[in-house]
Amino acid sequence: MQKCWEHCSCVGFTSLNSNGTGCRIWNGKRDFRVDESGNAVQRFVLVSPKSSKGKTWIWIVLSIVITMLICGLICLIKTRIQKLQREKRKKEEHIREMNAADSFNNTNLKVEDEREVQDLKIFSFGLILAATNNFSSDNKLGEGGFGPVYKGQFPDGREVAVKRLSRTSGQGLAEFKNELILIAKVQHRNLVRVLGCCIHGDEKMLIYEYMPNKSLDFFIFDPETKKLLDWQKRFEIIEGIAQGLLYLHKYSRMRVIHRDLKASNVLLDENMNPKIADFGLARIFKQNETEAVTRRVVGTYGYMAPEFAMEGAFSIKSDVFSFGVLMLEILSGRRNASLQQFNRPLNLIGYAWEQWKEGCGLELKDPTLEDLYDTEQFLRVIHVGLLCVQEGATDRPTMSDVISMLGNGSMSLPIAKQPAFFTGRDEAESYSSSNKTEQCSINDYSITVIEAR
Repeated sequence: MQKCWEHCSCVGFTSLNSNGTGCRIWNGKRDFRVDESGNAVQRFVLVSPKSSKGKTWIWIVLSIVITMLICGLICLIKTRIQKLQREKRKKEEHIREMNAADSFNNTNLKVEDEREVQDLKIFSFGLILAATNNFSSDNKLGEGGFGPVYKGQFPDGREVAVKRLSRTSGQGLAEFKNELILIAKVQHRNLVRVLGCCIHGDEKMLIYEYMPNKSLDFFIFDPETKKLLDWQKRFEIIEGIAQGLLYLHKYSRMRVIHRDLKASNVLLDENMNPKIADFGLARIFKQNETEAVTRRVVGTYGYMAPEFAMEGAFSIKSDVFSFGVLMLEILSGRRNASLQQFNRPLNLIGYAWEQWKEGCGLELKDPTLEDLYDTEQFLRVIHVGLLCVQEGATDRPTMSDVISMLGNGSMSLPIAKQPAFFTGRDEAESYSSSNKTEQCSINDYSITVIEAR
């Protein structure tokens, strides 16, 4: 071995065990696996100490890298767990706040993904993402004051509508809670069904049953789609909405004032049956309460009762007023604020009132109806609609009275008084001449707060 180390060309040596005559040095490429005599030999190969040291450093570096990767993975998992725990605590806080609300006792929601609690579920965010194809624009059904609404499909084939709270929405967490908890306690064939919700960080969503025919405004205000609604179907829609309101006002477990009834908040199922939706602005009354006053006026221009818009006072008669406006829109196929013409009143209510006073109620008829309607029934619906939009809340009928008036053709109707927000032709002409350059908005978006200047 010593001699081999002393020669640079030596890479190994063999021990000649057969005769005990020392060793043979192996230089370079010579194969020394077998001795020339055929005898077995003991082989030694020299290895530089530096090579072993290099391999040791390689193992040390690999060990450090692996340790760092493991530590990083542990930190990542720990951070993820902490994030999920924060989200869970946040969900629990929301649910506790909902359960603590005075009007919503005994709801007892629980934070468990897809666990049914009184027909409501809290769905996982991943399930909603998959159902809506990551909130694809192709699945977007529309957008309101609350935020965008998307169509979704669950793995079991169920179709749903997902209403996603917009971060810029004027309607916030209070409306989200209000709608979720309220709808858990009211169930009726003419009220849209909320299946549950999803809370994920700042994301808040309501999951509804899917209405394939969208909302009522999509039909009655479109020149083409309104042709699909004959007189009989329009009358059935009016009756269905009336039944839904009657349930809210009288037969549900608590008295509910919707406060934002309008054409876009009435959805239509596959059979064109109406279902009242969007309870974010609704208020619950105790059984002995008849009216209330709020400093925060909410609703939609054109549908708000005068006492609510001016004084913040609301009651079941506020919904009756909105229903009256909606009836006139269904009859005429026009929005309440659409009659911005020089020689006409400034809204549909005023126009209907003038035509009714002059005995020309049929002039209100949607031209697409042609002659396919019951004249007597049509005029009766106009009369009931004008009774609903009277200026004084005490003069308006209740929803039970409205249903009786609509269903009983022989029942005598009281004389309608002048409606609210009525402006005659003379006032309209004066207004138009002094404001020729002004443009009026005719959208029907919800408003959240009215403040005096």
